[in-house]
Amino acid sequence: MRTRHLIVGAGIFGLTAALELRRRGAQVVVLDPGPLPSPMAASTDITKAVRMDYGADEGLTALADQAIVGWHAWNARWPAPLYHPTGVLYLRRTPMAPGSFEWASAETVSRRGVAVERLDAQAIAQRWPVLAGAGLVDGYFNPRGGWVAAARVVARLADEARAVGVEFRLGEPVRELAMAGDRVIGVLTGAGALLEADSVVVAAGAWTPNLLPWLRGYLWTTSHPVLHFRPRAEVAERLAGLPTWSLEVAETGFYGFPLLPDGILKVARHAEGIAGLGPSVRAPGVAVERAFRTFLDRHLPPVVQGPRVGGRWCRYCDTLDGDFWIGRDPERPGLTVAAGGAGHGFKFAPLLGALIADAVEGARHPRFGWRLDGAVGMEAARAPVPS
Repeated sequence: MRTRHLIVGAGIFGLTAALELRRRGAQVVVLDPGPLPSPMAASTDITKAVRMDYGADEGLTALADQAIVGWHAWNARWPAPLYHPTGVLYLRRTPMAPGSFEWASAETVSRRGVAVERLDAQAIAQRWPVLAGAGLVDGYFNPRGGWVAAARVVARLADEARAVGVEFRLGEPVRELAMAGDRVIGVLTGAGALLEADSVVVAAGAWTPNLLPWLRGYLWTTSHPVLHFRPRAEVAERLAGLPTWSLEVAETGFYGFPLLPDGILKVARHAEGIAGLGPSVRAPGVAVERAFRTFLDRHLPPVVQGPRVGGRWCRYCDTLDGDFWIGRDPERPGLTVAAGGAGHGFKFAPLLGALIADAVEGARHPRFGWRLDGAVGMEAARAPVPS
């Protein structure tokens, strides 16, 4: 008899886990309030950055490098490419110096054999005229990386999961775990139905701490602003060719994307954020837009001449040390938690399924596994400033 897994959550963690567990021969049911892709999920947006630059962190740099191989493999099998290898641009208003995110990243990436291009003020202005006069004096371009069409990736993976026999039960939010003693035997839905399984995988993203309150000291939710602008036509011409970019990201939190074919420029902030889920419906307000425009006026002046045409809150499931939380709960047999994306999980999508499936089958990852030691840290690109 095949093992039956219930996966709570149909974001990037849940979908990749479903596909991999199904590939390994299990019966898989995915539960999610829906719709899919969910507009509330961190996985859902027009773009997500793909980068391998993690400061001096050799482990995440190597893992991200492997994930990029996976993105190319997915592109090769999909009808249309959803990963766009534009490269990634890292720039500063002050010189790159030992200890800075950009310096450490360039050194670490170079040791992996990637030929990054160091840029001074003249080179920046010549390659990307839109940046001329912004006071950017140093940085580098990493040709290995780019961006993915995130919501389309989620939809594509969901279609693939359905095609191989994964069952989806949308519109069924999970109220709580079903227990028999200390063992997890399934879930109770919001309607009160009991769904039983051999194991439950909670991949509920930012909602994970609500469903598993005993982890609130280790996992919590923060919300981060994302805004979409539509530069005027004459400005759009100047933005042509700008790749995925960040400007002193570990200090400011700001990063952005190439101008999309529909004329949208997405800008986001990878920083501390605000605690909790934030406004559940409202987009970021006037104060957030003002902060974005102040920053853009300093670095990309023409952009502020265009209207804001969209925005959302990207909801992170944070962890104490900034690493993913993928492991079995040692006190609750039958439960595996796959969470803690902390704002940088999507780029690892081609690897997440195997990491989660291994954990379900009993393997403990040396870095991302279950840990209650209280170690504190933060992913290197994340800015320690409030959003």
